[in-house]
Amino acid sequence: MQASSKIVLRKICLALFAGYVLVLAYFLFFSDGYGRTTVYEEYRYNLIPFQEIKRFYIYSANVGMIATITNIGGNILAFMPFGALIRWVRNKKTSIVVATGYTFLFSLAIELVQLVTRVGVFDVDDLILNTLGGVFGFLVYMALAVLDKRVHNKLHAPGNGEGQGLA
Repeated sequence: MQASSKIVLRKICLALFAGYVLVLAYFLFFSDGYGRTTVYEEYRYNLIPFQEIKRFYIYSANVGMIATITNIGGNILAFMPFGALIRWVRNKKTSIVVATGYTFLFSLAIELVQLVTRVGVFDVDDLILNTLGGVFGFLVYMALAVLDKRVHNKLHAPGNGEGQGLA
């Protein structure tokens, strides 16, 4: 990829990332649909790993399948863009360990803001699911990068007719 193409791609990724963060902030702190405008008088938190995930699984018939999928799947899906875009935001090669760390820290920051502002609930399960989502997003990015490299190499491989005129 040429340097100018990388600069354009990075700018696009930065714009996508900024939009993603704004949409995420809206849904996490301001959306009426998820009861985020309610400020609780007491702190609400879960520090026991997998407690809420297990609760949603066990009581999915009572809370509804949509609520279960929204809670578990939504936390994963919501952070996939973070994992997919983190390499371009950092503007450096990024390993899965670094992407996981950044995703965890970003999720932790959000959970701490929810705890302090008492909007939403600080939940260790959200940290787990969000981090998992970031890892999935990073893996999707890496798979697409490998696919792009293979296609690029195949198109520019010797003997593919490149450089030859039309017969």
